[in-house]
Amino acid sequence: MTTDIDSTALGVFLFFFALVTILGFVASRWRKPETLAHIDEWGLGGRSFGTWITWFLVGGDFYTAYTVIAVPALVYTVGAYGFFALPYTIVVYPFVFMVMPILWKRARDFGYVTAGDVVHGQYGSRGLELAVAATGVIATMPYIALQLVGMTAVLKALGLHGELPLAIAFTVLALYTYSAGLRAPALIAFVKDIMIYIVVIAAVALIPSKLGGYANVFASADAAFQVKGKGDLLLAGNQYVAYATLAFGSALAAFMYPHTLTGIFASNSGKTIRKNAVLLPAYTLLLGLLALLGYMGHAAGLKLENANDVVPVLFKTLFSGWFSGFAFAAIAIGALVPAAVMSIGAANLFTRNFWKAYVNPNVSDAGEAKVAKLTSLVVKVGALLVIIFLPTQFALDLQLLGGIWILQTLPALVFGLYTNWFRAPGLLAGWFVGFIGGTFLVWDAGWKPLHLISLGGEPFTIYTGLLALAANIAVAVAVNAVVPARTPARA
Repeated sequence: MTTDIDSTALGVFLFFFALVTILGFVASRWRKPETLAHIDEWGLGGRSFGTWITWFLVGGDFYTAYTVIAVPALVYTVGAYGFFALPYTIVVYPFVFMVMPILWKRARDFGYVTAGDVVHGQYGSRGLELAVAATGVIATMPYIALQLVGMTAVLKALGLHGELPLAIAFTVLALYTYSAGLRAPALIAFVKDIMIYIVVIAAVALIPSKLGGYANVFASADAAFQVKGKGDLLLAGNQYVAYATLAFGSALAAFMYPHTLTGIFASNSGKTIRKNAVLLPAYTLLLGLLALLGYMGHAAGLKLENANDVVPVLFKTLFSGWFSGFAFAAIAIGALVPAAVMSIGAANLFTRNFWKAYVNPNVSDAGEAKVAKLTSLVVKVGALLVIIFLPTQFALDLQLLGGIWILQTLPALVFGLYTNWFRAPGLLAGWFVGFIGGTFLVWDAGWKPLHLISLGGEPFTIYTGLLALAANIAVAVAVNAVVPARTPARA
């Protein structure tokens, strides 16, 4: 700790952090089932969450602390290109409306807990199941680590430095997640989302008035971009394809992640999911307002060593201590909710698609729940160690790859909901080509998720994840056409 601590901000922060900690432990008694010693109850909340709980839970684990930090940071750095998150979170909801109720019904009818369960039930292939499950786990780990990046930015603004505050926060998270399972982040998400809405609405209403209005905000951002020769308030012509494909590819990948699927599987009906597909775009409005904080950072004249500090420094500079503490608490809690759901989703995958499949096929319901609980602790510790011992850029690079990797599970998970034509050998070969090929293209581009394409005319840049997905599907179709069917696909 250092002497730059604002005691008022820290006091408010600690109050709300203590509040959600209490809620986390109380959650084990909220909507209490007969037992939590069952993975359906611990890992999916008994598949009983209605419209509002699902809305807060999915919103809570989709719009994360790192989103609150990273989107304004990207807008601060590159301008209009950073707004790709808006069309991405608009395009995704028609996909959710059409596909997810069908996937939910398949999972409910057959007792599936994970994407790996769905794939194994459809195709009867342990290899394809393992590929989907392993992809989910390794794509989730850096995502959890980036929640710690968001929390670190907040703790730094509070004057708390070093790894100890972060370790304490995640230890508390681990304990109440172990105790209450998915009910803990579901209950805390109510508080987190209400706080985030208050913070963002207050910010976009009050900060411009302190900075000479929105006209000055945009003019200042434009001037800053002109000076550094990077970024703009409008997309350049050569950015259109990259912007559109990045948004579309991200939308397709978003609900392939274990944490978002966990929210879907925890819903109590397909109707609940459709209602949420209609209601969740309210968060997109929030995200658009949040992104504007990046421009406001320029108008406030902030000089930052790290763009991720733009939101915390902006609040610390322009607001009183008590509101800064409130805002920092909202962002920190915004790290706890998704991190909890992500660790639960990863634990469910490990338990059902590795432990039960290969280690102990006859594991009891209670034993299954215990393995999931212990795995969720290991996942959190692993993410914490990544942030403590490895450069932050490592987690960033892995998270970019994670989006491309998880997108390669879409054919195996989604195509079988509509047709039995695809078979496991083709889908597994497609996954392998998409996974390895996408990884190579990102590495070849200097760890950037965009690839330059030249077809004889004007070259353009496209999202690597879509290139890898196209190769994935092409290989799956080709192999499927060549390899004869040996056994009928299973429902």
